[in-house]
Amino acid sequence: MKFSEVVSKLEASHHSLTTNPNNDPEIIGLAAVDEATTNQLSYIEGGKFASFVAKTHASALILPADPTIQAQAEERGIAWVATSEPRLFFAKAIAIFYQPYRPTPEIHPTAVIHPSTKIGKDVYIGAYVVIQPGVEIGDEAIIHPNVVIYPDVKIGDRTTLHANCTIQERSQIGADCVIHSGAVIGAEGFGFVPIRTGWFKMEQSGYVILEDGVEIGCNSAVDRPSVGETRIGHQTKIDNLVQIAHGCKIGFGCAIAGQAGMAGGVTLGNRVILAGQVGIANQAKMGDGAIASAQTGILHDVAPGETVSGTPAIPHKIYLKIAAMYSRFPDMYQVFKQLKHQLNKES
Repeated sequence: MKFSEVVSKLEASHHSLTTNPNNDPEIIGLAAVDEATTNQLSYIEGGKFASFVAKTHASALILPADPTIQAQAEERGIAWVATSEPRLFFAKAIAIFYQPYRPTPEIHPTAVIHPSTKIGKDVYIGAYVVIQPGVEIGDEAIIHPNVVIYPDVKIGDRTTLHANCTIQERSQIGADCVIHSGAVIGAEGFGFVPIRTGWFKMEQSGYVILEDGVEIGCNSAVDRPSVGETRIGHQTKIDNLVQIAHGCKIGFGCAIAGQAGMAGGVTLGNRVILAGQVGIANQAKMGDGAIASAQTGILHDVAPGETVSGTPAIPHKIYLKIAAMYSRFPDMYQVFKQLKHQLNKES
């Protein structure tokens, strides 16, 4: 496919494109800028990566709206298109060359499906799937092999359940969701009341709601509460190995990276970002647009728009100043000992 064809397919969603029409190589695929070869398309996200223009072997680049970087590409004979969102343009270009596996609608003969199940149009149900009573499955849903769906679950249109995930009772999954392999939605929350002889198990009678467009990564868990609901807002994306405990409320458009975990009753506002291994204590709240950097331990509420780091969490700017001092602590300690020794001599 010619580079100009790639650009034309994406022009409708990017109105402010600039390109050099005199250079139109054949494009056979896409690659990272430092790995690209002849006839491949890559991208430069901003000035921080401009040095790769002089090194890359890509035949075409998606560039930011930076005349200096564009001139460098032209000097090397690299075709280019400029946009205010190079990474987004590249992401959309990938879809031209790659489409994920999508099975043809069918119900495999080994699937065990309760007669009360309501199945929409053009649904795929793979081998050894188990669907229990009262389940509703929307149109064009995809349920890969070995998925287990407990009673009274609702699954929206075009949602995909990957192999070996489990959806427990009364969970509600919206349209266009993706649940990856090994994930468990709606399992019992960790509810135990201490008593003299040990622990009394509090039954978890609530349920989980995933709104439209939610994605849950491999081996993640979203637990149901003792009463009420655990809810994840629309278009929130959750990575692998994430724990979301009973009764959590997560807003729309959040991004939660791998190995993050939150205790019961946590509330995240809209568009909150949690980096890897963030931990959030019971009942803590994070406001809209808040960010927690990797391995942050959040014990108290975080204000909207605030970025926090460290354990316990503190404002990120303060954390950076403290981090810069770590390597100086041994020298500072030696000075402290000398001063202490001096004071002891004088006293």
